[in-house]
Amino acid sequence: MVEPKDSGQITKGKIDKAITALKDLKPKERDSVSDREAIRKMRRYIEKLTSDKYGYSYDEVSEMLKGLGINLSGGRIKYLLGELKKSSRRQKKTSSSDDNNPSSNPATETQLTVVNTASEQASSEPDKSTVNSAKGKRQSKETVAQQQQPESNL
Repeated sequence: MVEPKDSGQITKGKIDKAITALKDLKPKERDSVSDREAIRKMRRYIEKLTSDKYGYSYDEVSEMLKGLGINLSGGRIKYLLGELKKSSRRQKKTSSSDDNNPSSNPATETQLTVVNTASEQASSEPDKSTVNSAKGKRQSKETVAQQQQPESNL
């Protein structure tokens, strides 16, 4: 087993200097990025070239990029663009559904009054929904109730 080297005394001053040095570090610049990231950065230009106005195919764009050392097939470029579109649609849907969420938009007093008044009227009116009768015809519950009352008096 290897014994750890004695790094000397670590003072609070050294720790403070180390923290400052670590905070000041900038992110390293990467030499390479993923296929997805490369397409994300070039997306608007590829979409412009493959539009009806310019008329290039994804394979033609792929050939241009190969000349620059970016080896992606036309199919891969098309797939990655589709994935980027899907993810941006999902983000838009979630943000728009949050806007429509009733719990995030509290109702005003007038809206509550209208809703309460409407529900009170509905509960005071007789139930006029339809019911299937024994003969297979649809009738309102009110009509069925009226037909049953005379029978019970007999």
